[in-house]
Amino acid sequence: MTDDVLFLSGPQVTRLLDADTAIASQRAAFTALGSGAADLPAKIMHPSRFDDSVVFAYVSRLSADSGAVAKFGSVNPGNAAAGLPTIHAVVSVLDPVTGRLAAVMDGGAVTTLRTAAASAVAVDALARPDSTDLAVLGSGTQALAHVRAIARVRDLKTVRLWSPTPRHRARAAETLAELGFPAEAVGSAEEAVSGASLVAACTLSTTPVVHGEWLAPGCTVVSVGSFEPTRREVDTDVLRRSATVVVDDPATAAEHAGPVVDALRTGLLTELVGLGDVLTGRAVARTAPGDIVYYNSVGLGIQDAAAAWAVVRAAKGERR
Repeated sequence: MTDDVLFLSGPQVTRLLDADTAIASQRAAFTALGSGAADLPAKIMHPSRFDDSVVFAYVSRLSADSGAVAKFGSVNPGNAAAGLPTIHAVVSVLDPVTGRLAAVMDGGAVTTLRTAAASAVAVDALARPDSTDLAVLGSGTQALAHVRAIARVRDLKTVRLWSPTPRHRARAAETLAELGFPAEAVGSAEEAVSGASLVAACTLSTTPVVHGEWLAPGCTVVSVGSFEPTRREVDTDVLRRSATVVVDDPATAAEHAGPVVDALRTGLLTELVGLGDVLTGRAVARTAPGDIVYYNSVGLGIQDAAAAWAVVRAAKGERR
């Protein structure tokens, strides 16, 4: 059976899943979700009793012609201090007809690329067309990937980046500058966010790094690190000031997204809008140029399914 199975390393996944292909896969994922065409069982997120790591498992299926995809891995926040990726995982892909194993690939690479690509889809759907000033909170793998992905949907003029460790944010800014992005490492989160038309929070913070009072009118805020109830990248004022709170999936966000869980519990928030509903025209997130829109992503299996099948098809195309 293994003769027909694709085994793909992280570098291979990254080569096969270029930015535009990744973004297209995520647009397909959320469109399928919004139209009710995808299989999306509940995901597992389980904090370890032994340390600060979190184990996760996702299973999903995008369509009839793409088989089930499962991802298993862990989040290890302590890796950041050592300059290592905080997320490691493995993705298994099954044949849509027989259910046989079709591919096994590095889940860390899939997660990085699909998360940033999904944020680019959200920015494209939610942000004003003239949004060109990006603030990034975080300096790791996801922060860099977000700049690259968002640059595919908006013509970025400035990028201000902050993270708690000066050498990390300086290194990230240098890396982005080498890639042609006008990136500047700044001394505080407020300095990064103030006046920005786009904000991307890419941290594992349990306390807010984005405050609502800093947000400029018309700003779009994307948060990808508030993926469990104990993590809160944004404060209450961000949700209070937002005209619309958009999430990757309302049912999943209501259980996992820290700021959303709190806002629903206290009554601050009564309605969540799914990104898929915006993409399919079932909901509108921005009704006026000055609206602040907040997007909270906790990550969904359907994103992995769409990205993994894009990788499989690209790999098979190379073999022909």
